[in-house]
Amino acid sequence: MINIVTGGAGFIGSHLIDWLMKSGEEVICLDNLCTGDRKNIARWDNHPKFKFIKHDITNPINIEVEKIWHLACPASSKNYKRDSIKTSLTNSIGTFNVLELATKNKAKVLFTSTSEIYGNSPSNCLLESNFGYVNPNGFKSCYSEGKRLAESLCFDFFRSHKTQIRVARIFNVYGPRIKKNDGRVISNFIYQAIDQKALTINGSGKQKRCFCYVDDIIPGLIKLMDCDFCGPINLGNPKEEYNILSIANLIKRKINVDSPFKKLPKPPDEIMKRKPSIKLAKEILNWEPKINIDLGLEKTISYIKLEDL
Repeated sequence: MINIVTGGAGFIGSHLIDWLMKSGEEVICLDNLCTGDRKNIARWDNHPKFKFIKHDITNPINIEVEKIWHLACPASSKNYKRDSIKTSLTNSIGTFNVLELATKNKAKVLFTSTSEIYGNSPSNCLLESNFGYVNPNGFKSCYSEGKRLAESLCFDFFRSHKTQIRVARIFNVYGPRIKKNDGRVISNFIYQAIDQKALTINGSGKQKRCFCYVDDIIPGLIKLMDCDFCGPINLGNPKEEYNILSIANLIKRKINVDSPFKKLPKPPDEIMKRKPSIKLAKEILNWEPKINIDLGLEKTISYIKLEDL
């Protein structure tokens, strides 16, 4: 089975490649390395079933393939706002190119969407049927609206060309290989605490998030690709809902530091709560997360401490 993983040198993409390679699959990693890191996939460099191609998915590519895992896009606000136009093009033109390749090869394509597409929904628990409340012209629109357009393209290809699509909406993933400077809250807090710096809190710190460990997300993606359901489908951990101040204090306790907090202004269009319903994932995929925040943070902190040696 020939797999392409776009964005495969990134955080989630590299964990997916590990799973595919350990399963005996043939894998081609496409990544322009704008946020990905070659060291994440270096262990597979000399493997006969692995190939890395430095490629920007906004440019078409012609490769024989049976499954495409489309993860290419900066996933943290710091990175996707750095070049917002490029982020929009990755989500739009990049996804179009991936869908064209899938259609040509009669391949399956799984697109990783995001919880950001729901915006500031009034719902306490987000169902896939929620349409979302997203600012179409804000600082985050390149990502949130870009992902919404990419989902639309997926379903248009499904309706027009019978392209075999799968759409996963991912909620706040963390774990080993999360980058130091990518701006995501858990990585920020861990690195700041290890360096004995003030932990930066944007706004009140009362924003709520549900955090899901990366080793739980990968089986969800695998199960979705292998089933007959197109999606969209939420993948997240509704049992691990914390406000930002709580997760910061938990990380401080685990690293055994008493770092102060540094309050910063609330970013524009900040989402105050983001909790998934995973009823569909349970019913259709027989999937639910298993790793709690205590174990997940311990694994992540241990990895980051080793990386810093």
